[in-house]
Amino acid sequence: MIAVITGDIIASRKLATPEKWLLPLKNLLATWGNSPKDWKVDRGDFFQVEITNVEDALKKALEIKALIKKVEPLDERKKISTIDVRLAIGIGEKTYSGESISESNGTAFINSGEKFDLLKKENVTLGIKTPWQDIDEEMNLYLRLAGVFMDKWSVSSAELLQIIFSNANITQEEIGKKLGIQQSGVSRRWNRANVNEILEVDKMFRKKIKPIIK
Repeated sequence: MIAVITGDIIASRKLATPEKWLLPLKNLLATWGNSPKDWKVDRGDFFQVEITNVEDALKKALEIKALIKKVEPLDERKKISTIDVRLAIGIGEKTYSGESISESNGTAFINSGEKFDLLKKENVTLGIKTPWQDIDEEMNLYLRLAGVFMDKWSVSSAELLQIIFSNANITQEEIGKKLGIQQSGVSRRWNRANVNEILEVDKMFRKKIKPIIK
């Protein structure tokens, strides 16, 4: 059983400088596997990535979101203050492995694609589809509620979250050294970004998924 994340950059055609997020995104995905077998970016704004450790799927989706929203605001005349990303997590089997992820198949890919197609209609930027309806209902409720503040992450909030996701057990003091700010400043950013709530949602996802996939 695997997870597949399908995503695209929202309103990408209105972005003045896609290279600001495209290269960092590719660099991040490259740390998770090889392209095009494990991940692939198409048309500059659409991408898929396979996650072999299902328990890490939500964390990795959140890491992608933080990476994209960390990009500095673009041309204000185009009324885009921060970039955002639409992400669908699909969990299931992998029945065929192609040379490219776009050629691979199985319920994980189907679930990810079907959920991705629904995101815009549901007016959410992050959702999940698994073989288990009760988990889908509960986790998508949590993600919808978390999206109220995740979609409003500032550049500084997203920068903080990316550090947290990529450095397990890092302390606020250590984060402050990375950002060049005092621990009190980290604490204020931490609260504004609702970090504790985000970590609780990830913890709940792992708790729900772990006994089922073992």
